[in-house]
Amino acid sequence: MRNALLALALVSAPALAQAPSNVRVNSGTYQVDSAHTQVVFTLLHLGTSLYTGQFTQPTGTLTIDVGNPAKDKVDITFPIAKVSTTVPALDAHLQKPEFFDAAKFPEGHFVSTKVPIKGTTATITGDLTLRGVTKPVILATRFVGAGVNPMSKKTNVGFTATTTVKRSDFGVSYALPMVGDEVKLTINAAFVAE
Repeated sequence: MRNALLALALVSAPALAQAPSNVRVNSGTYQVDSAHTQVVFTLLHLGTSLYTGQFTQPTGTLTIDVGNPAKDKVDITFPIAKVSTTVPALDAHLQKPEFFDAAKFPEGHFVSTKVPIKGTTATITGDLTLRGVTKPVILATRFVGAGVNPMSKKTNVGFTATTTVKRSDFGVSYALPMVGDEVKLTINAAFVAE
């Protein structure tokens, strides 16, 4: 949901032997695969059910330095106008000023500040910006796999990351407390080698 995701320094580790093509992940820059990356949000609705939506077509990069993981970095931007739920009228409402105010703040953004790796996981610290407000967040991140795309012949790597934020911290307080303040974010990220 920008994940300087992790276990890339461990490319030869046994955990990667289960990756699709047992591909070595090399240092370099990887682009977000927008068609296969999701920034998903889940929150409590009326205190009785969970409701999920997503921001689609994010863009960004993952920079990997296998020799110096401290230089790993992730940077993801997601367009607010691409918010998607199961209800088109709600999608339009979420773009209004009382929610994300897409006209004034057209993008959400995450950029990492630190990516400590432990095995095939990482606890990525970074800054999340919504509605012009930037707050630090911590993403619990897990390496999913690496492989060569049989069509493009390029190396693909994937991660999943989660965090929980309070929407009111970003100025999104409409309908509190009927609609929950705590929002679970999940970033399912696919990256393609340049």
